[in-house]
Amino acid sequence: MTSPRVCVLRAPGTNCDLETGYAFELAAAQVDNVHLFELAKQPERLKNYQILCIPGGFSYGDDIGAGVIFAGQIRRQLDEMLHEFLSRDTLTLGICNGFQVLMKAGILPGSKEQNVTQVDEKREVTLTWNDNGKYTARWVHLVCDNSQSQFLKGIDTIELPIAHAEGKICVSDQSLPAQWRESGQIGMRYCDESGDACDEILPDSFNPNGSVANIAGLSDPTGRVLGLMPHPERFIKATQHPQWTRHNLTGQGDGLKIFKNATGYFQS
Repeated sequence: MTSPRVCVLRAPGTNCDLETGYAFELAAAQVDNVHLFELAKQPERLKNYQILCIPGGFSYGDDIGAGVIFAGQIRRQLDEMLHEFLSRDTLTLGICNGFQVLMKAGILPGSKEQNVTQVDEKREVTLTWNDNGKYTARWVHLVCDNSQSQFLKGIDTIELPIAHAEGKICVSDQSLPAQWRESGQIGMRYCDESGDACDEILPDSFNPNGSVANIAGLSDPTGRVLGLMPHPERFIKATQHPQWTRHNLTGQGDGLKIFKNATGYFQS
């Protein structure tokens, strides 16, 4: 059984690439840590990979907005090859800053008519500052109800850490969340300890940024592209959970399931 090859694509300021690559390796993937500048010189390298992952961090210091510069460079330098990659039977994952990049590049939330989206100048959805106006790092409860994402197969609820300042999903059309729910594009939603995520925005104690419909992650209509604000690579071992002794957690962390689902997609 051949292990899928993963391109973990980093840029100046990315700081979660090594642990993200390690998570994929634990999930039996072959991983290359690739700098954006390297790929821009040889974009055809993307043909060698089955999975593309843009990890978390603060690309370009979030100087003009989280993920904006990284996304702009992807659109200018990798547009044709990235469209070819997304059109194939591949998987793409964006974590935290990577989710912001996928959103700002127009790859998410995606279109029902095509696998690859073009950037709409009249953007209907974006990620912006948390309601509390500050960087927030803590653990959250998440539910994956009605998700078509290949990354989230078999996951109903999960706890993961978040660490971001611009994680609030805003929409110009309030009907969009209902459309996403119908098409199975809402990958994750913030919820309470019981797994309940109502349509009304939950309080800050559960929804850390005020995101519309409590959305923490979005998929494209194919289920092959996922962006999420929480960090699954930070919970690949049970001992990384802040209450692992109290809950008698052992072995692998639940975040590893997301990476195993990705590699398993090519091994089934």
